[in-house]
Amino acid sequence: VVVVVVVHMVAVVLLVVRIVAVVVIVVHIVVVLLVADIVAVVIVVGKAALVVFVVATVVVVDIVAVVVVVAVVVVVHI
Repeated sequence: VVVVVVVHMVAVVLLVVRIVAVVVIVVHIVVVLLVADIVAVVIVVGKAALVVFVVATVVVVDIVAVVVVVAVVVVVHI
C-alpha cells in the first residue's frame, strides 16, 4: 500500500513538474515574441523617423536654397 501511495505521489509530482515546465516554456516563448514584436516596432518607428527627418532636412534645405536664390535675384535686380 505504501509503495502504491509513494508511486502515486511521485507520478503526481512529475505531472505537476511537467505542467509547470510547459507553462514556463509557453510564458517564455510569449515573452520572447512580445519583446521581439516591441523591438521590431521600435526599429520600424526608428526607420520611419529617420526617413521623415531626412526628407524634412532635404525639404528645408531646398526651401532655404530657393529663398536665397530669390533674395539674390531680387537684390541684384534692385
